[in-house]
Amino acid sequence: MLSKRTIIGMIVGTAIIAIGGYSLITHIGTITIYEDYIVGVGDSASYTIPAPNHSPQHLEIFGDSFDLKLQSPSTGLQIPSLGSENSVDSFKGRSIDPLKLDWVHIQDGETRIHIQNTGESELHIIGELIRSSDPIWFTFDLMVITSGMVIIGFSMGFTLRKPKGF
Repeated sequence: MLSKRTIIGMIVGTAIIAIGGYSLITHIGTITIYEDYIVGVGDSASYTIPAPNHSPQHLEIFGDSFDLKLQSPSTGLQIPSLGSENSVDSFKGRSIDPLKLDWVHIQDGETRIHIQNTGESELHIIGELIRSSDPIWFTFDLMVITSGMVIIGFSMGFTLRKPKGF
C-alpha cells in the first residue's frame, strides 16, 4: 500500500518530468522569434542571430533615419542593394516606407546587426528571425527531468519506512 505522500510525490514528480520532456522536445531544432521593438532617439539596437544554413530571415525598419551595420559569417549573408558587407549604411526618410531586409543564411554561423537611430523620431523594428537553439537549454531541460526523478525517489522512501516525525 502506498502512502498519501508517496502518491502525491509520484504525481508531482511525473508532472515535472513531463514538463521537462516537453521542453526538451521543443528546444530541438530551430526557434522562430517574432521581433517587435522600438528604438528611442539616439539609442541603438543590436542583434546576434546564430542560425543554420538555409534559414530565411526577415526584418523591417521604420523611422526617419538610421545607420545599419551588418556582419555575417563568410559569404553567408545575401542582402541585395545594401552595398558592401561589414560596412555602415545610412538610411533617411523611411518613416512611411520601411527598409525591408530579407536574407538567407548560406553558411552556419552568427549574423550581427547593429542599428543606430540617428533621426528625430523613434525607430520601429519588426522581424521574423529563425535561430539555432541554445545548447544551455538542453542542459536545463535535463536538470528539470532529473529533479522530477529525485522527487519520485524521495517520495518512494515514505512507502518503505516512515521516518521519525512523520
